[in-house]
Amino acid sequence: MSFWTAVVVLFAIAAVTWLKAQRYRTLGERREDGTYGPSGREKELERQVEEMRKRLAVLERIATDDQRGRDLAHEIEKLRD
Repeated sequence: MSFWTAVVVLFAIAAVTWLKAQRYRTLGERREDGTYGPSGREKELERQVEEMRKRLAVLERIATDDQRGRDLAHEIEKLRD
């Protein structure tokens, strides 16, 4: 095997290793059973997004409420309970 053949083989091994590392990093954290899933940070962000969607729905309901007789502060306190 010549010097340049060895260089190409080593480069190919390094490239494959780097690509696999990138793939596993993209898939998320490795679980105990050997599979990959979303990281804890991703789960936390998804939970926060869901909470924000619920809050936005409440604010939309307050903003589009047609009953003008109610006091806005009373409505907000009612939604907090």
